[in-house]
Amino acid sequence: MWTVIVIAALVAALATVIATNFHKPEKSIRFPVEHCHAVRDPQFRLEMDAMLGPDVLEGNRVTVLQNGDEIFPAMLAAIRSATRTITFETYIYWSGKTGKEFADALKERSQAGVTVHVMLDWAGSEKMDKRLLDELRDGGVEVERYHPLRWFHLARMNNRTHRKMLVVDGRIGFTGGVGIADQWTGHAQDPEHWRDIHFRVEGPVVAQMQACFMDNWIKTTGTVQHSDGYYPELEPVGDEAMHLFVSSPAAGGNSSMHMMYLLAIAAVKESFDLQASYFIPDDITIKAILSARDRGARVRILVPGKYIDSKLVRIASRRTWGVLLAAGVEIYEYQPTMMHNKVLIMDRHMVSVGSTNFDMRSFNLNDEASLNVYSDAFGATMTGVFEADLRHAKAYTLDMWRSRPLWQKLGEAMMLPFESQL
Repeated sequence: MWTVIVIAALVAALATVIATNFHKPEKSIRFPVEHCHAVRDPQFRLEMDAMLGPDVLEGNRVTVLQNGDEIFPAMLAAIRSATRTITFETYIYWSGKTGKEFADALKERSQAGVTVHVMLDWAGSEKMDKRLLDELRDGGVEVERYHPLRWFHLARMNNRTHRKMLVVDGRIGFTGGVGIADQWTGHAQDPEHWRDIHFRVEGPVVAQMQACFMDNWIKTTGTVQHSDGYYPELEPVGDEAMHLFVSSPAAGGNSSMHMMYLLAIAAVKESFDLQASYFIPDDITIKAILSARDRGARVRILVPGKYIDSKLVRIASRRTWGVLLAAGVEIYEYQPTMMHNKVLIMDRHMVSVGSTNFDMRSFNLNDEASLNVYSDAFGATMTGVFEADLRHAKAYTLDMWRSRPLWQKLGEAMMLPFESQL
């Protein structure tokens, strides 16, 4: 009798933990966002400020870094130049040559008297050798793991920090899609070296990037880091207007990131270009894209081709393509290697980049950060990057979708209940 009661209690407890981790945020968008104004309309930026929180700040400069050959040297140079503070948060940090090189640079700065804080997602850094982690800590680096597998984290174990945020001396920031692992090295020259983009940022918006890091540092450690070593006075250094938009289930749910995307797509009139390493839109987002097409906007979507690190994502993604292709949306598959880019370009004026994937896991479950830039010049630059990648892609047509094999259709149906977790 007691055995049955204990088993029943354990089953109930397990079911509760699973249900808690699979729940949707209470604040969720259930109806399409109507088109009211264009991306370049001052009202659009006003609403992005008022409804989403972070102010759009003028006077910034952003530099595009493509693939590991450009990204890692720039990040390491900034780390090695630090004189006061380094704050670094990332999802993927694995052992290997790249992981060791970053560890050595962080450790060297710590031993030189720089205060170094590192936040690693517990799940994303599971492939990191414990000896490398110990090296960092022994070298004086303050390392924390986000939501490690402990009993008091069970209700939040599905909430991961997917942010990629490096800030040096409170003055130089980096964000984008790159992880600290060897497959991001090189220049996307073969299937073993991924295609990705990262961004070096200077100017007033770096303070928002620093605050983003501190958000999870406070959640994890309960300590507040503040001084001019973290938040120096930042003078204008460029011509770009931008803000860093962050989201977290711990702050009421990631529907705010979902809303930001929907507001942006609803403002599109001319063009919407999307690079998405993981593209699994929900019905509301599909309707938003279709509405943009109805307004006459050209919509181009670039996703990974045969090289992808999650076959389940590919299966789940293709289920949604039929209605998009039928409406004239152009879908392309990147061919040379895994394409890990996360870029949205609206009317060649607003560009959103960062860690956020175009899927419900990023919208509902992960801690994410997206840098939104409002600039015709940067819009033109990123459109050029997008179109350069299109030259390495193949178009996927409506006929191809309709003739996909039965096993693929069955796989799509089987994945439907799990799409929010992919």
